Formats: sequence, C-alpha cells, structure tokens
Amino acid sequence: MKNRTITLSNGKTVEQPRSHKLAVCILLLAALALSVRVTGFQMSVLIRGGYRFFDILKQMVPPDIDYLDHVWGPLFDTIKMSILGSAAGAVLAVPFSVLASSNIVKNRGIIGAVRIFYSIVRTLPTLVTALIATYIFGLGTFAGTIAIGVFTFSYVGKLLYEQIETVDMGAYEAMEALGADRFHAFLYSVVPQILPGYISNCLFCFEGNVRYAAILGYVGAGGLGLIINEKVGWREYDKVGMILVTLFGAVVIIEFISHQIRKRLT
Repeated sequence: MKNRTITLSNGKTVEQPRSHKLAVCILLLAALALSVRVTGFQMSVLIRGGYRFFDILKQMVPPDIDYLDHVWGPLFDTIKMSILGSAAGAVLAVPFSVLASSNIVKNRGIIGAVRIFYSIVRTLPTLVTALIATYIFGLGTFAGTIAIGVFTFSYVGKLLYEQIETVDMGAYEAMEALGADRFHAFLYSVVPQILPGYISNCLFCFEGNVRYAAILGYVGAGGLGLIINEKVGWREYDKVGMILVTLFGAVVIIEFISHQIRKRLT
C-alpha cells in the first residue's frame, strides 16, 4: 500500500504512512474468534453457573475466628519459605547475570548458554517445579522453598543482567585502565549503579512469592496451600475465609514494609 501525500499550508508536501489499525483490529478479532472456538468458551454456561462462585464467597463470610489458631503455623511456614527461597534465588542469580551481560563478558558462547539456561528455567511453572521437588526431596516446606528459589532465580536474574547492560561503563573502563582487576572494577563501579534496582526487584519478587507459596501446598510443598486444599475439599468455606483473611493481612503488611524500603532506595 502506498503512503498518502498531504499538502501543507506552506505548499510543501509530506508523505504520511498509511495506518494499519484496521488490519490489526481484524487480526485481533480473528485471534479472539479462534480462541473462543479452541477453548469452547460459552457465555451461556458462564451465566448459568457463574452465580455459584458468589455462593461460595457468601459461605466464607463471616470467617471462622476459632480456626485462627490453626492458621498461624502454616502462615509462618509460608513466609519462611518465601524469605529463604527469595534470598537463595536472588543471591544465586548474581553470578549468572554477570555471565549473561554482554558488556562484562565478551565470550558470546558463555552469554548465549547462560541466557538459554535462564529461558529454560523461566518456562517452568512454579507448581511444576514444586511437584518435581517433592519427588526429589519429599513432601514439606523444603520442596516449596526450592520451587520459590528457582522462580526467584529466573525472575531476578533476567532483570539483573538487563540492568547491568544499561549501566555507564566509563568508571569500569577507567578502573581497568588504572590496573584494577575485573572483579574489583565491577565491584566498585557497576555494583553501586545496579544495587538499588536489584534490591527493589528482590523485594518485589518476595511480595509475589508470599502469594505463590500459599498455593504450593496443593502439590505437597507445605504452607497455607496444604490447609486450603484440605478445607476446600471438605467444603469448610468459613475456615477457608479465615485463611484468606489472614493471608491478606500478612501480604498487606509485607507490601507496606517492602514499599517503604523501596521508597528509601529511590
């Protein structure tokens, strides 16, 4: 398709590229129609059965306050899993991210291998990782910690090596020119530039990990997910409501603390 020519008031002409909005809209509608066909989505089924979701929510209110004593233990297990898994994954991601940074490492083979490894790890859903971990290490919170650590490693690692590649390399090159080895040049010139963003990403990942850890019990990885699965199976929705209220309170407190820390870093 040719571009459209527009004549300005001063007599000059400019060529305006033709808009592709219509073609994009047609493609989106075609993709939507294909998705509806493939998934078997039916609005009538959603309308007929959707009210049951709200019926379950009604049974969660009011939550069973007496069940609170049984929630504290699994809640602390969930938080401990998140803290340890997040810390281990974030620390382990540092050397791999350095190896994946093209402005630090010049060997394309190493860079490509590490980035492919990151891509493979990121494709593993956390629940699948937890399921594999339970087969290897047995049921319990250790398997959940491994799953959270793997997710944190892949998430923080990708963000970190992309961040390293955007730093100002002037100080790094100057230190190398003055005789500093690559490790000390990286430590004193690059680390101060990436540290605030790195900590912020770790805290953000930890916030999400608390929520993710709450469902890992469905595959035997311990924490709140274990009792959520049990109470949903027994249809004791008032107890499920108490679990969710407690989890919500914990997440709000953690997000508030994390936000205050990130605020001080910026």
